Formats: sequence, C-alpha cells, structure tokens
Amino acid sequence: MTGEGTKQTSEPSRIRMAVIPVAGEGTRLRPLTHTTPKVLINVAGKPILGHILDKLESLGIEEVVLIVGHLGRLIVEYVRDKYPFKTHVVEQEKRLGLGHAVSLVRDKVGSQPFLIILGDTIFEADFTEVLCGDMSYIGVKEVVDPRRFGTVALRDGIISRMVEKAENPPSNLAMVGIYALCNAPLLFECLDHIISHDIRTKGEYQLTDAMQMMIERGEVMKAFPIEGWFDCGKAETVLETNRALLESSSNEVSLPGCIVIPPVYVARSAGVQNSIIGPYVTIADNSVVNDSVIRNSIINESAVVRNMLLKESLVGNNAVVIGRPMRLNVGDSSEISFE
Repeated sequence: MTGEGTKQTSEPSRIRMAVIPVAGEGTRLRPLTHTTPKVLINVAGKPILGHILDKLESLGIEEVVLIVGHLGRLIVEYVRDKYPFKTHVVEQEKRLGLGHAVSLVRDKVGSQPFLIILGDTIFEADFTEVLCGDMSYIGVKEVVDPRRFGTVALRDGIISRMVEKAENPPSNLAMVGIYALCNAPLLFECLDHIISHDIRTKGEYQLTDAMQMMIERGEVMKAFPIEGWFDCGKAETVLETNRALLESSSNEVSLPGCIVIPPVYVARSAGVQNSIIGPYVTIADNSVVNDSVIRNSIINESAVVRNMLLKESLVGNNAVVIGRPMRLNVGDSSEISFE
C-alpha cells in the first residue's frame, strides 16, 4: 500500500455519483421480503428506494451504483424504468459486511469523490457543503441508545474517532448511513487492508473500520447533521416512516362513498369502496379495498382487502385478505380468508 492520507492535488470536483448498497435480504421484514426486496416496499406512495432516488436526483447526482444481492433484478428494473441515472450494477454474492460491499465498486468509482447512501435510509439534510467534494462528510444524528449504531467522537466538528456498535460508545452521535467521501483511493486501500488482514467487527468487514483507518492516515472527516432520518429495517419502523412521511406531505385524498381521515396516500389506480381509511394509511397501485376499516397500515401493490379491520399492518403485493379484524404482516401473493 502506498497511501498515507495525501489528497489529490487537483481542484475538488462536485460529487456526481452515489453508491447504494441494497443487497440485504431484509429478514426482519419477512414474509414480505421473501418475494419483494426490502427497498421496494411502499411507504407514503412510493418504494423506500424511490424516496432516496428522488432526493439524489434533486441533488444533481448523475450516476448510481447499485450493490445488489437478494432479488437484485427487481431493484435494477425499478431504477432503470423510473429514473434517468446512468446505472451501474455490482453483485455482492456473499454478505460479508458493508465494508466488503463497498470494496466491490472500486472499478465503477475510480478516483472520483462519491456518496454512499444505505438503501433503507430515507433522509432529510442540507447537502450544500457535503457534495462540494473538498472534504469527507459523515451524516450523524443524536440517538437514545448509541450502542446499536456506529458512532463518532468529535473535536471542533472534525471526527477524531469512529467505532462500530461499541458497548461504550464515544458519544451519542450515530452514523446514519450517509457518507460523502472525497478520497476514494485511500478508502479502497483501507478496505483492502482490513479484508486482506481479515479484520472484522461483529463478524463482518465494516466500512467504519476502514474509515477509522483513513482518519489515522490523515484524512479529515467532518460530521454533518441529519435532520430527518427514517430507518426502514423492520415492520414497526416501516410504519413509523410511513406516518412521518404522510404527515409532511400535502397529498389530499377524496374517496366517494368512503370516510378518509388524513393523512393518507391512495394511488389513483387503487379501488376503494365503502371503507374508512386513515389516519396513516398507504394504499398502493392497483390495490382493492372494500367494506373495511384501515388505519396505520400499508397495502402494497395489487393487494385485495375485504371485510377487514386492519391496524398497524403490512399487506404484501398481490396478497388477498378477507374476513375479520386483526393485525397482520402478510407476504406477497398470500391469501387469508375467514369466510
């Protein structure tokens, strides 16, 4: 290895590329994720990944690198069908950690500065300085229990130390999965080092460990605050995210013959009759809801719900739910009937 943290001598370039790791299997969201990638679950009217890509498009990102695995074909098809980005695809065949995943994109990234956004993290933040490409920035947010996250210690706003899921974290500032990295060559050197020397934390090759090595070699990294951070890792947090996004939207819904308690999102192609919808309900494209009361729930594409009282529920694509009141987490193409 040759890198000692020396920056490129040329003028910094604005970040135009985003790397999005989406290879996770979403085990905490089963049964939905047996057949639908976690990042394509609908919240507040579009897939989780769609909210991320909308933000990246507004920031002027031109290229995305998708690190795919489980059901990756569906993710690639969605991105290429819905967005104008120049899209690259890298497959992570073995789940060896985020550091390993990022190490696979070296040929796509080269030496340019780039952004890493975790595929299940919807965010709101000021990126004015972050994308300028003259310094590395790590998105952080204060959390109640920092032991669940990678955390950073700061000195005058500069990151002096970062650790992954420590029992005694250096602060309550959690890294939320947004990284703007301006020294790609050094990052890949450090990733190569931890992988070749089999340096693992919690059994995986961690991006955090590689970035800590970068700091030790002289890389300057600055923390920037994330105002809104929505983690969509399990059913409860998906529903919380749906609530928060609906509350911030200006979407108005009118359903003849129904009672609507906002905020809700109902796709134009959905058919809803004789029902009470809301608050905090998303009903996706081509779904059918009849004679039901639904609140704080997500009905995914082409699902059918009849004669039900649903709350705090996720209903997968093409699922059919007919019968009696209950709380459900129903996977794609399932059928439940109590008639």
